[in-house]
Amino acid sequence: MKAIRVERTGGPEVLQLVDVADRGKPGPGKAVVRLIAAGVNFMDVGQRRGSYPHEMPFIPGAEGSGVVESVGEGVTSVKPFDRVAFTGVPGAYAEFVLADADRLISLPDEFTFEQGAAFPLQGMTAHYLIHDFRKPKPGDFVLIHAAAGGVGGLLVQWARQLGATVIGTVSGEPKAKTAREAGAEHVIDYSRQDFVAETRRITQDRGADLILDGVGKTTFAGNLAAVAVHGHIVIFGASSGPADPISPNALMPRAVSISGGSLQNFITTREELMRRATDVMGGIREGWLKLKMAGVFPLAEAAKAHELLESRKTQGKLVLSIADPQKPALK
Repeated sequence: MKAIRVERTGGPEVLQLVDVADRGKPGPGKAVVRLIAAGVNFMDVGQRRGSYPHEMPFIPGAEGSGVVESVGEGVTSVKPFDRVAFTGVPGAYAEFVLADADRLISLPDEFTFEQGAAFPLQGMTAHYLIHDFRKPKPGDFVLIHAAAGGVGGLLVQWARQLGATVIGTVSGEPKAKTAREAGAEHVIDYSRQDFVAETRRITQDRGADLILDGVGKTTFAGNLAAVAVHGHIVIFGASSGPADPISPNALMPRAVSISGGSLQNFITTREELMRRATDVMGGIREGWLKLKMAGVFPLAEAAKAHELLESRKTQGKLVLSIADPQKPALK
């Protein structure tokens, strides 16, 4: 089969399209999926660079959608010809992937395969961040960093759907426009504004009840000054680098809570996976949750997709197109 393989760490140029060994037959509890599309994520970039160590060589990617080709013994959750999506299954930059069948999400017919490759990671990340720490309610102020990004834009929409007032931080007017279109009532351009002072002004010195931060180092210290009494800060990423450490005693004056989150710890069972996926797809189906696509590249141009993602000029999800969905080619 054709696949993108990484044999050494480095820049986008190390993403090479090669022929690799056949995907094999699925064992008990496994399924072979013919990939139609794959999501491109910063985790893929980190593994390619070596920021997240990975055994060499490897096929990058962990998110995608396609058609089940075959299943192993004991599999009842999916069957051949089913349309599925997934996240957390390694080796998605390829024509086929071997997956734990219970990690596959049934993809309704009204969803495109591009949508199937775009919603699992970011959509379910937004779901746990909104629901599992301090669920927003009318009257709450929610501060969302990188509000024009893939996860950020979904968080803005979800917080608004729950009735909260959303404050989004971005860099530059184009991203500010995107955040407003997603539903942020207040947008702070932190390239020219102090987000702490602006948050305090907008909330009449109350502060934000919930702060959702995927940026890390450049925002975390400010979060501690921008959060409300009894407020909650959730760290779920480090696009600017890891946040600097603090003393737990610094949380005492305003009774602040801090949590850290990673999606893999919030989809540990099939029931939890399907509950979150169903809620995300329900929001998309109802129209209040909209996926923003930044571009679709052929599998052979994975390096171009990585270059664009690393430029931080994208506003939405990048997807790799792997096969023609009209030709499942099951054997």
